[in-house]
Amino acid sequence: MVSEKRFPWIRNKWRAAKNLAFTHGTGWRFRRFEASFHPETWARHDELLVWAESMAAEQEIYEAPERYEESNDPVVRQGYELVKQVKRDFKDRCRDHHELRILVHVPTAAGSSAYASFDANFVQGFQFVGIAAGELRWGDDTSQVLESFKPNLLLTVDHDGHLRHIDWSAVRAYRKKSKLRIALNASLQEYGNTPISERLEWAKEHEVDFYYSFKNRDYINARYQEILKRGYQILSLEFGANPLVYYPVPHNVRDLKHVFLGSTNPDKWPRYYSYLAPIWRRCPGYIDGPWWHLISRFGGPETHRYIWARARVGLNLHIKNQIDWAGELNERTYNMAACGVPQLIDAPKLLFDRFQPDSFFVGRTPSEYQNLFAEILRNPDEATRRALQAQREAFTQHTVFHRAENFVDQLMLTGLFSSGTSEKIATSTSRDLAV
Repeated sequence: MVSEKRFPWIRNKWRAAKNLAFTHGTGWRFRRFEASFHPETWARHDELLVWAESMAAEQEIYEAPERYEESNDPVVRQGYELVKQVKRDFKDRCRDHHELRILVHVPTAAGSSAYASFDANFVQGFQFVGIAAGELRWGDDTSQVLESFKPNLLLTVDHDGHLRHIDWSAVRAYRKKSKLRIALNASLQEYGNTPISERLEWAKEHEVDFYYSFKNRDYINARYQEILKRGYQILSLEFGANPLVYYPVPHNVRDLKHVFLGSTNPDKWPRYYSYLAPIWRRCPGYIDGPWWHLISRFGGPETHRYIWARARVGLNLHIKNQIDWAGELNERTYNMAACGVPQLIDAPKLLFDRFQPDSFFVGRTPSEYQNLFAEILRNPDEATRRALQAQREAFTQHTVFHRAENFVDQLMLTGLFSSGTSEKIATSTSRDLAV
């Protein structure tokens, strides 16, 4: 195979070919798909986003305790109490692990909107439970961040698109005088990555210490055998709701028939066409996220809870891997549940291992999904009942605080840190490691 490194012009040719294919192929179909939505959805987008941003800018007013106490919305009142409780339970819960200083490599939203969200939420989760955690952002001076924060654990992603944003010579220099463990977020070649054998050689060359994954333990043991066989431990860090950002806010009217917050990742296009197209053509609502062509900008995480407070239905779809394997739920599932939105979801295999069967409206086929959308609009009482149940489960079992504490417990079992033991994570099936 001809190397792009030896012949850089090939990369430009390849990009031009992809752009041509997008213009005249599947990309053109997606542009037509976007243009087919109910016109009010796009027409009102900026107005609604500005409203949400103005609410977030003055949250001390709109989220004052008396607003919650005066609310007649059971989702708002319950969520308010659950947030207070989970914060009481987890504040500085891991503060005794002062030996840990975790630096998380965080991309820009333009570079990777998904990882930007995951990583920022986990940093906040670690900090809240009492772990020193910081961010190494794309574009930061690696040496400067290392010297100022002085981490002993660096979390980044096993993908060249992320790794090239780190100055590895600065990392090597730092490791000569300070202990620094490196952990990579594991991924398979089928996710669009390079062959795992090449990446394992890179990991050996750069003295990577272990891996971690957003998948659960069963998936890790079943699917990451090549990494495990090399003797690496793989820790599990599943997604969860972030109670510092995602919670219900007082708002008197649910006037948006549907809300969807997500990107236009091409992996999702086939399911968008079959599950969502009929709903989006027929009903106005709110759609926001990276790379939608008919909006000029998209809202930050601080706007999401305000938009969801106006939603009669929160739409959620998963990628094919999450449908086929019981490995993870997307982050949106947990955050939307925490905000108390009646959630219409497809059927990811892990769903009923994490939530009760009647916590959501589950559409296993496109026709069932669309029928349930109409049912939610007809039956708001049942929608509220399910939203309340999902909200209870999210805050009591599935927050980034829960995940951060569990991850710290696993770190201590690796034997790589001062209070650890020699037990191996990769083969452990103990209840302590279950999420």
